[in-house]
Amino acid sequence: MAGRGLPFELFLGLRYLRARGQRASLSLFVWIGIGGVFLGVSALIVVLAVMTGFQDGIRDKILSANPHILILEGSGRGMTGAGSLADQVREVKGVKAATPFVLQQVLFTVSGGGATGGLLRGVDLSSPTVRAELSNHITAGGLEALGRAGGEPAIILGRELARTLGVVPGEDVTVISPKGAMTAVGMVPKMRRFRVVGLSEIGMYEYDASLAYVTLEAAREFAGLGDRVTGIEVRLEDPFRAKTAAREISSRLGFPYWVRDWMEMNRNLFAALQLEKTALFVIVTIIVLVAAFAIIGHLILLVAEKRKEIGILKAMGAPAGSIAAVFLSVGMLIGLVGTATGSLFGLALIYVQNNYRIIKLAGDVYQIDHLPMKLTLLDFLLVVGATLLISFLATLSPARRAAALDPVEVLRYE
Repeated sequence: MAGRGLPFELFLGLRYLRARGQRASLSLFVWIGIGGVFLGVSALIVVLAVMTGFQDGIRDKILSANPHILILEGSGRGMTGAGSLADQVREVKGVKAATPFVLQQVLFTVSGGGATGGLLRGVDLSSPTVRAELSNHITAGGLEALGRAGGEPAIILGRELARTLGVVPGEDVTVISPKGAMTAVGMVPKMRRFRVVGLSEIGMYEYDASLAYVTLEAAREFAGLGDRVTGIEVRLEDPFRAKTAAREISSRLGFPYWVRDWMEMNRNLFAALQLEKTALFVIVTIIVLVAAFAIIGHLILLVAEKRKEIGILKAMGAPAGSIAAVFLSVGMLIGLVGTATGSLFGLALIYVQNNYRIIKLAGDVYQIDHLPMKLTLLDFLLVVGATLLISFLATLSPARRAAALDPVEVLRYE
């Protein structure tokens, strides 16, 4: 049997969904079920997109501001022979660049009295990779001026650091090292005046408010390292091969060098973000479970109302499986409509936020200045699959109850 080209189970299911007249109260349960699934699916999609986007946004900012692998000398006194060590590292498969660097904690001061702590980073501008990545973050000035400016060494400040100090390109900033110089009157802090020639902006407040860049030679001279450096920074073709590359570099260099990759250094942060994502998925799924109870309630009432029709169908030879399929189709149609509309609404919200950045964030709190959203195919399939599975499970008990009705008993008392 069929109706309008449809299997009769689906045809009856569609008719039962369009309850009218005295049965209009049943349609309320249909709308409650669809609305619950709609809200649950759209909320799940948005939550997972926010958590994934937030996690990837922070990861990208970290990767843009930090090397993929750090190589340090175990004693902490600095690394000698950095050039030959970098040559050995470049031989490792997947290594894009290996360059020496100097990193020192300092105090930045200006003539007006402003002062703040930060990090002075000496970079090797002879490396095209270093130049390209640093150029991507410069918002004022340029790398060409990062040399000697008017007799004074030049420096590029993080945008937030420059705002804190109240300086702009062309002005001077004094850098004070905690490692003082021994003089006849005792230990004197080492100070040097730098000319600000540019501003950089990574997009993470923590870095923009603390980092400053100078040439490798200027940083060595200021830190008094001579021919030594703090370590070697390594950039990879594929950042996600960092663990494999770090193990190979460690085995190649051996003692006393210490090799750390970006995943290990930020392990706790990403573990916490993943835990939050999982917890929010479980919590928001409760909305779908509430919708499932609405589906169950609707189907139970529908089975009770359609007892006579069920008895007639079974007396005419309809198998129990077909009767169960009628009510399964009703519940699944509710789940499908709610899932489809909820998915479209959630995807629309993601599109609007990613293109127009309506929701802004405090960069000093969240490390990024807007709410990023990114929905992976796996997360989308997980939401849709979990919702449809819950909808299916919600229909099983009422459908089995309808299939188990005895037509003799039903028609005797109806």
